[in-house]
Amino acid sequence: MSKPTGPAEPVGVIVAVDPGRFAEVVGALRRAGLTVTSEQPVLGTLSGTVTEDRVAALAAVDGVDSVDRERTYRLPPHD
Repeated sequence: MSKPTGPAEPVGVIVAVDPGRFAEVVGALRRAGLTVTSEQPVLGTLSGTVTEDRVAALAAVDGVDSVDRERTYRLPPHD
């Protein structure tokens, strides 16, 4: 039996974009569903959250170089 599906869960992403078109591309990413949490225009990167089903739409935005999911690493407690 399949598990009922609910709304897609948001995931953290880091997006690399063309720094020369930063504001334009960020606007297109917002329209594609990205909630921007931080911007680094000099580097041409930004981070944010988007529902899992919209990650591919972000990668398809003109001016986007890459979309990577954020990862969290936890170290074991120190002895």
